[in-house]
Amino acid sequence: MTDKAILAAEAASDRSFFGHPRGLATLFMTEMWERFSYYGMRALLIFYLTQHFLFSDSRSFLIYGAYTSLVYLTPVIGGLLADRYLGSRKAVTFGAILLVLGQFGMAIQGPIAEHMVAADGSVSIVRDAFFQNIFYFSLALIITGVGFLKANISTIVGALYPKGDSRRDSGFTIFYMGINLGAMLGALIAGWVGITVGWWAGFGLAGFGMVGGLIQFLKGQKYLYGHADPPSVKVLKEKIFAGISREYIIYIGGILAVVAIWQLIQHQELVGTMYDGFGLLVLAAIMAFSFLKCEREDRNKMLVATFLILTSVLFWALFEQAGSSLNLLAQRNVDREVLGIEIPAPVFQSLNSLFIITLAPLFSILWIYLSKIKREPSTPVKFGLGIIQLGFGYLVLVFGMGLAGDGQTALIWLVLIYFFHTSGELCLSPVGLSMITKLSVTRVVGMMMGAWFLASGYANFLAGRIAQLTSGGGEGAEGAASSVAIYIEVFQNVGLLAVGVGMAILIISPILRKYMHGVH
Repeated sequence: MTDKAILAAEAASDRSFFGHPRGLATLFMTEMWERFSYYGMRALLIFYLTQHFLFSDSRSFLIYGAYTSLVYLTPVIGGLLADRYLGSRKAVTFGAILLVLGQFGMAIQGPIAEHMVAADGSVSIVRDAFFQNIFYFSLALIITGVGFLKANISTIVGALYPKGDSRRDSGFTIFYMGINLGAMLGALIAGWVGITVGWWAGFGLAGFGMVGGLIQFLKGQKYLYGHADPPSVKVLKEKIFAGISREYIIYIGGILAVVAIWQLIQHQELVGTMYDGFGLLVLAAIMAFSFLKCEREDRNKMLVATFLILTSVLFWALFEQAGSSLNLLAQRNVDREVLGIEIPAPVFQSLNSLFIITLAPLFSILWIYLSKIKREPSTPVKFGLGIIQLGFGYLVLVFGMGLAGDGQTALIWLVLIYFFHTSGELCLSPVGLSMITKLSVTRVVGMMMGAWFLASGYANFLAGRIAQLTSGGGEGAEGAASSVAIYIEVFQNVGLLAVGVGMAILIISPILRKYMHGVH
């Protein structure tokens, strides 16, 4: 028996982690700490931009949108490099190292920006250019690190289970819980510490979280049973330029990507232009393939998949207001006092993950029950329901803000918007990737998966643009009061838009289902 066969046999018989392979515990903890790191930092980012660097709300939203959109794009490239050359283990390790450096870089905050009044009475903001560049470079390290880690660690989870292993789905469920547990704790703990102790403490805590994830992954590699190893060690070690192996060329390329993203993140408009260009190119390629290379049935399924990808852009663009406009709303316009204690605004970023942990099992039971009685909604109906709930969440918040007038909105309305957004997410997100694999023609599944991630990235950039619509109220007591009307107008409009689009999808869902030709 070969070494590879021995490892495969060991993996198949391993049930040391609650009936699952021991490697799942390693991946669970690694991803939990990585998400703790990412969401802890994300919860603080918009406040760091507006309060430390004194960027305007509008500029802060644009930087935030550019950052989160690139975070969604780089895993496509990192996944391809791991599949062809590096293997998931090396890719995750390299990504984790970049993330550690990026998170600790965020903790180097430097002096706060200052308002300077000139002799003519004009006011300007002076920022330390050196520390500002450290900040942008740290964002670039995090973006690139996520690119190498995020997609590949999920790949390892699937590889732990032999083909046909009935434990696979429950294994991914456990892993998914690790993701949300880390996200919840990151926003809760790092968010609280960052506001009450200092930016350096919150970002530093996120950095130590990532160190914990890296150590966990390195210690547990033996439990991966070789599934995350490079597809060909010989190809990886091959010298291809100036005596440098292909592996180190990839690492050098990763560092160069950090430098390129460092420049790109400082010119946020270029990020939007890039997405516009790539988006139109990919859409044209999908349309050309569908109409020129596909028979009628395959073409119909490709068109449905493309339509649902486009609708997901609207969903995520509105959903991702959480870390930007909704975060500032919580800070300025919500009464956050509970039992005499004022809760820091970033802490409420944990609500989405908390609701996922509590609601996901209920949704799973519901879909199973409806399937048994042959009443489970089709994928288009689930998409429609998800978008309707998203819009309804905004309308509920608008109602609550209206009750408060110019005063502070009651906390319950902020909690409710996150509740409805999470229930909408659970209708749409879990079926998204599955839908792509089922409806796409086999030879272009990779392209369609890339389109899905591209749409998610573009949605995050659009989220920054939408958030900009809420800026203009200013800060302080006066600004907080004047911003209420702006929030109500914007959120009412996007809420009505989402409900309308969701209803339209429900109306045409029988046509979409017909075009899916039996795919549920």
